[in-house]
Amino acid sequence: MLVLFETAAGYAIFKVLDESKLQQVDSLYKEFETPEKANKVVKLKHFEKFQDTTEALAAATALVEGKIGKSLKKALKKVVAKEAHEQLAISDVKLGGVIKEKLDLSCVHSPAVAELMRCIRGQMESLITGLPPREISAMSLGLAHSLSRYKLKFSPDKVDTMIVQAISLLDDLDKELNNYIMRCREWYGWHFPELGKVITDNLAYCKAVRKIGDRTNVAGSDLSDILPEEVEAEVKLAAEISMGTEVSEQDIGNIRHLCDQVIEISEYRTQLYDYLKNRMMAIAPNLTVMVGELVGARLISHAGSLLNLAKHPASTVQILGAEKALFRALKTRKDTPKYGLIYHASLVGQTTAKNKGKISRMLAAKAALAIRYDALGEDTNAEMGAENRAKLEARLRQLEEKGIRRISGTGKAMAKADKYQHKSEVRMYDPSGDSTIPSTSKKRKFEEVEEEEAEEPETPVVKSKKAKKEAVAEAMEEEEAAEETPKKKKKKKKDKKAEAEEEEPKEVEEEVAAAESTEKKKKKKKKKAKEEEEDDD
Repeated sequence: MLVLFETAAGYAIFKVLDESKLQQVDSLYKEFETPEKANKVVKLKHFEKFQDTTEALAAATALVEGKIGKSLKKALKKVVAKEAHEQLAISDVKLGGVIKEKLDLSCVHSPAVAELMRCIRGQMESLITGLPPREISAMSLGLAHSLSRYKLKFSPDKVDTMIVQAISLLDDLDKELNNYIMRCREWYGWHFPELGKVITDNLAYCKAVRKIGDRTNVAGSDLSDILPEEVEAEVKLAAEISMGTEVSEQDIGNIRHLCDQVIEISEYRTQLYDYLKNRMMAIAPNLTVMVGELVGARLISHAGSLLNLAKHPASTVQILGAEKALFRALKTRKDTPKYGLIYHASLVGQTTAKNKGKISRMLAAKAALAIRYDALGEDTNAEMGAENRAKLEARLRQLEEKGIRRISGTGKAMAKADKYQHKSEVRMYDPSGDSTIPSTSKKRKFEEVEEEEAEEPETPVVKSKKAKKEAVAEAMEEEEAAEETPKKKKKKKKDKKAEAEEEEPKEVEEEVAAAESTEKKKKKKKKKAKEEEEDDD
């Protein structure tokens, strides 16, 4: 039996000297404890060494894919073809099927063969002569790196770390440029304040200041290469009537040096932007077409890498960069933000405020697809991004024109796309439903009380002259009330209630007085009865 063994340095073909030992799979490792014992079991028949790393990578790739490489085919034809009757032990079943089909050789794969391969790997340095251990380890490391790059389809152009660094540097340069330009305008404004109002462009302002120096030199200086003719004429006119203070030559020299710094940084920023644009088109062409270079770079920088960004769903891509607003909205139970960094994309910027949320959601969905295609796809063209952008632009035009869409299923029916508005309502708990006792209104209670009072028997009360007069007055008022309008009736009822409340204490006093008079009468009767009894005695 022959054994095909793959190494990082080349293909080794061993001949098994004692096949009976392969039957004892569990104790086979004991036969390979020392190099001397290993040489008694297997013997090196042929070794096909790789010429360079490229050949080793091609052979390893072919083995991974289950194909026969050129070097393997060459080795098998040299050795195994001579001994075609021998069986060939291999570690991969798929490769064995290909060898049997192409070279008509019988291949064997079993647990015993797998154990034999493991034992050979342990004594490889002693079994394969002519290869120093250091060289084998170096070849193994180089092949491992090359194979990993091939599997991951690694390319220097696909390194998105450069994009993260470039966009961060671009933002820093913008901040520094703003600080420098503000300082330059303020500093030179003491000498020539009118120049800042005439020249609004920052770079042109710094170039003009560097060329002019002292404002007295404006008349003799030529600014046609920096400014238009009209602006140049305004600058020269303003210099003649300027209200600025006089400064020394040393001050002008420092201001000119600051202007040089601003101009250099501006030029470097332009160069960095071009570099970022080219790098974005190489790494994420579809994302660049969809949202632009700067927004795409900021999305990659925020996520950490293009692969991390590809793992985010479209809803996360939409609000990426607005995390503070999102969590604040969730905490206060208000509406969540509709867009984050994607707001600065040209498609979202050119829409009206009414449709920004819709377009940002659609753009995020298409951008998520573009990101995954760029990160995991093999093609480097931007056809998919351009196609999706065209669809979004058509949809945007439809929304802006308030176009109508067809309802699916009926060709003639037309309908307007209604805007969906989410209304979040906070409902309070109503405790009135807890009680099973029927509640009655105050008005009804008052009417019931009046009816009960009417049913009670009236106690005979001795009316005074005042009470009689009040009764007569009440009768007169009732007659007048019958003739008045219903509105006045309501007012009269209120007056009657007030009068009734005033009469109640009077009636109580009269009842008390009547009770006292009856007690006096009883006492008088008792006295008379006693006197009569005494007279009888």
